[in-house]
Amino acid sequence: MQFYSEAKSLIKVNIREYGMYIALFIIMLTFSIMTDGLFMSSRNISNLIDATGYIAVLAVGMTLVIVIRHIDLSVGFAAGFLGAIAAVLLSQAGVPFYITIPIILVLGIIVGLFNGLLVAQFGIPSFVASLAGMLIFRGALLRVTEKTGTIIVKDENFNAIGNGFIPAITKVGGLNLLSLILGAVMIILYIYSEFSKRNNKLKYNFEVVSANIFTVKVIFVSAIIAYITWILAGYNGFSWTVIVVMIVVAVYHFLTTSTVLGRHIYAVGSNPEAANLSGISVKKITYIVFGSMGMLSALSGILFTARLQSATTTAGTLFELDAIAAAYVGGVSAAGGVGKVTGSIIGAIVMASLSSGMNLMGIGISYQYMIRGAVLAIAVIFDVVTRKKRA
Repeated sequence: MQFYSEAKSLIKVNIREYGMYIALFIIMLTFSIMTDGLFMSSRNISNLIDATGYIAVLAVGMTLVIVIRHIDLSVGFAAGFLGAIAAVLLSQAGVPFYITIPIILVLGIIVGLFNGLLVAQFGIPSFVASLAGMLIFRGALLRVTEKTGTIIVKDENFNAIGNGFIPAITKVGGLNLLSLILGAVMIILYIYSEFSKRNNKLKYNFEVVSANIFTVKVIFVSAIIAYITWILAGYNGFSWTVIVVMIVVAVYHFLTTSTVLGRHIYAVGSNPEAANLSGISVKKITYIVFGSMGMLSALSGILFTARLQSATTTAGTLFELDAIAAAYVGGVSAAGGVGKVTGSIIGAIVMASLSSGMNLMGIGISYQYMIRGAVLAIAVIFDVVTRKKRA
């Protein structure tokens, strides 16, 4: 009885965080039933996750931007433009992919710092500054692609980033062995991380959940990782896109939860004036967050260009709205100071699952946009209501 009482209390206190996991479970279960299991097939799940990659990367960066109470509308066409520059370097200039990728990432940082300059130094509202950037990069993309319309990328190594899979080494019962090994490693790292955090809290006499609740949580999350690994291993295994996204999430999760910089970012988002008075440079944090957003925009552009194996005049269209939606659905607060990188990834998967499921059911694109918009509105309403209750 005590277990259920504690579990109920824990869910009630953390309903904003746990709500998206519950929503994702319901969405997947519903579509799986309505498509006779096709939604949860290895091929569909693999395609769904790969198609989510470039938006998931943007959602990670957008999380930090929203946390510090700003917005960046330029990320979509910045990704499209930088992806087109990568295509030009690869196809027309003959630059090797291992040189092209660092160049594009550095250009992305410069783009992000430019937005940061407008916001931090000149005090221009981020909405206006990034809107200007969106128009600039939209025009720049059209300028780069106006001669051919589409720039074909033939570099197999570069294209593998968006379409390739990690080698299998061998097959075990029809499953990709290397993917199974990576899944097992992820489970071990997750368990180690959870035990480490729990022990650190106990060391300093912080409040922690009971051993029973902790055990259930660890087993449940480990089972989910194992199940997804099994599904993907049954198709072609982990794609390089998934590997890139996992690296980005791991790095930013560590950055935001275990470093001084991460604490400063959330401090600025919670109360910029108090953070400034306590010695934290709000301008510096703004530069870092927008520079990071620019780099992730470049990475998103690389993933998208590699997936299409080309750069097009429409690349980047609505990317920024999908990233913002993923961040809000994933638990980022419109008031700033609240939000997790891992939550935004779940938000991206929720939105992608909705699109994938509705496509499989043959629902028209007009209804899809309305349903996705309703989901976003519900997520923000839920955030506002829960904040008012806590206040």
